[in-house]
Amino acid sequence: MNSEAQPGVVYLVGAGPGDPGLLTLRALRLLQTADVVLPDDLVSDEVLALASPSALVVPVGKRCGQPRITQAGIHALMLEHATATRSVLRLKSGDPLVFGRAGEEIDFLTEHHIPFEIVPGITAAFAVAAELKTPLTDRSSASKLIFATAHHAAPQPGTPARLELAPKWDGAFPKDATLVIYMPGRNFRLLADDLIASGIDAETPCVAVSKASTADERVHRTTLKQLEDEAIGPAPVLMLIGYAIR
Repeated sequence: MNSEAQPGVVYLVGAGPGDPGLLTLRALRLLQTADVVLPDDLVSDEVLALASPSALVVPVGKRCGQPRITQAGIHALMLEHATATRSVLRLKSGDPLVFGRAGEEIDFLTEHHIPFEIVPGITAAFAVAAELKTPLTDRSSASKLIFATAHHAAPQPGTPARLELAPKWDGAFPKDATLVIYMPGRNFRLLADDLIASGIDAETPCVAVSKASTADERVHRTTLKQLEDEAIGPAPVLMLIGYAIR
């Protein structure tokens, strides 16, 4: 494996949760040598500062309520630069394979015969758990780990994405599980009520972490019953819910 970014190759790379110290060595080397960098909005400025001074950096974030590029537009940029024999770094917050739309980009690159590589990153759940010094699983309380998001793709091409306030469970929620919610939206009280209605005990511990692993990180520890909107910091927010959380 060549450590430097290669011409005509697209790299789907995890930038981790924000702290540049949590980048993998592979991600760092690619960031330093790629011709074109296409970062999501949640990739921190500190991480982007490590890009080559000669790199073309084109933000391609898709944040709710803000101007955005379409997924088709991102595909077009990857195709344009890769076919011009430039190395392309598609830089995603956390891990590209966890709620990072990687599937759509993998399908596009495969269909157009563009060589690509996937470089994993530290997903936010692992960084948050490490920062809080809490396990996500525990032999006495949590033998299951569930990743979920309140964000769903648009039902038809060209229509806005929709947000639902909570995952919908088939049957009872497993009591011996830790639930991690990415992109939970902003109505946390209603989210908590929906989770309680779906079968999770109202006294279940939960932690909401805003801007994890950055200097602006904010942590709010409570229970589902006592979760309140105003106590939680700005996006991005990650929620950990379960009895393994300490």
